[in-house]
Amino acid sequence: MYFNGSDEYVTTEDLKIAVNAAIKLERPLLIKGEPGTGKSVLAEQIAKSLGLPLIEWHIKSTTKAVQGLYEYDAVSRLRDSQLGDERVKDVKNYIKKGKLWEAFERDGKCVLLIDEIDKADIEFPNDLLQELDRMEFFVYETGETIKAKNRPIIIITSNNEKELPDAFLRRCFFHFISFPDTETMEAIVKVHFPDIKPRLINAALKSFFDIRNVNGLKKKPSTSELLDWIKLLVSDEIDLETLREKSPNKLIPPLYGALLKNEQDLQLFERLAFMARRER
Repeated sequence: MYFNGSDEYVTTEDLKIAVNAAIKLERPLLIKGEPGTGKSVLAEQIAKSLGLPLIEWHIKSTTKAVQGLYEYDAVSRLRDSQLGDERVKDVKNYIKKGKLWEAFERDGKCVLLIDEIDKADIEFPNDLLQELDRMEFFVYETGETIKAKNRPIIIITSNNEKELPDAFLRRCFFHFISFPDTETMEAIVKVHFPDIKPRLINAALKSFFDIRNVNGLKKKPSTSELLDWIKLLVSDEIDLETLREKSPNKLIPPLYGALLKNEQDLQLFERLAFMARRER
């Protein structure tokens, strides 16, 4: 079982090595990187490339680790018992399987995505240590132990909002997705826009990286935002001269709302344009 990238996802050699190392070691692959660098999409592409089903567990700030195992609905059982419902005789009727349970009971191998693990409470990763290590967990309400039929390929993503515990990190294979350079970004754009003209790509990428290199930006535009911007440029038929123009009045790119996502960054560009006009 070897991941070699796909036609829909530009994969660096380092990332391929990391994915295949995690598969060989049977360790979760912890992926970090800037938002918008394709961390979550990676799991989808691994599943597609290897012909495996994908199970996705998207973590929120309120998510608890036990929800990935199962949830017991005691309130519904109490209500049904008061109504004389026959379902109360079997506690399994009130247990909802979590994403880890789904992955463990698969007859064949699958890919499990635990997306944005750093959004949850700091104890969340520690609460999953044993389950991810031993590939089993105990269901107290039924007295049964759920063991994985096949060890899933586990992809865990993090945006570095919180530090993850050392004990958790020791059990993972780690890879950081660096922000793409110009050459890699051009390849990514061509995957999404195969018919785009080379001159438009060059002009758009130059403008994009010029924006990212501005000191003081609160939020640098990401890969996904670049793709949204290029989609607008193509659909609105923005001419190359508009993108290339270096007039102080044109420091803010056309359709900037796809790239600049807060008023502080917009005001920064307006100040830069004002300063440039004064220097003329």
